[in-house]
Amino acid sequence: MPSLFQLRRKGAPLAAALSLCALVAGCSRPAEPWRLTDVSGHLPDLDFSLVDDSGKAVDGRSFEGRATLVYFGYTHCPDVCPETMARLMQVLQQVGADANRVQIVFITVDPARDTPAALQTYVRAFDSKHAVGLTGTDGEIESLAKRYRVAYQMEKRDPRGDYEVTHSSAVYLFDAQGHARLLATDRDSIDAIAHDLRRVIDTSKS
Repeated sequence: MPSLFQLRRKGAPLAAALSLCALVAGCSRPAEPWRLTDVSGHLPDLDFSLVDDSGKAVDGRSFEGRATLVYFGYTHCPDVCPETMARLMQVLQQVGADANRVQIVFITVDPARDTPAALQTYVRAFDSKHAVGLTGTDGEIESLAKRYRVAYQMEKRDPRGDYEVTHSSAVYLFDAQGHARLLATDRDSIDAIAHDLRRVIDTSKS
């Protein structure tokens, strides 16, 4: 195939050269790379049947129309969970008015203790407008965790019967159509998460 330079040397019309260029992938401007981990096509769409923190049955379709940030944690978590929720609050602050296009979904990995009421108290302490807690049976939570490759394990109980749950700490970002798009870890900055979240929101607007 002749190059664009060769076409122009031979006197081919510029319009024809530009038309050819549009058909060649190398001539198009490459898309801006994501700052987070791109999981598009590698993880399934947002799909589940659980109970929210008001006791209402919800599924993946309940959150369509908004970018959804999904985090698996538990209310008795001593450090990582509250730190992650606090980081997401800062992300929403950076997003500004578009925060109304975002839903934070906190899915418990400790359904034995995390009743809807307990989840509501926990998540609403961070954000009463954009965050919701979800729970379900042990089997439902286990199945959903496997679906999104989330690892968690209940640790040994102490003499008082208390225990911690070791779990993955990534945040999953789904677009307004419920498609898995990005994965954020604690190594990703708040600026990076906010930047990519805005891009996902902007895409859903168009």
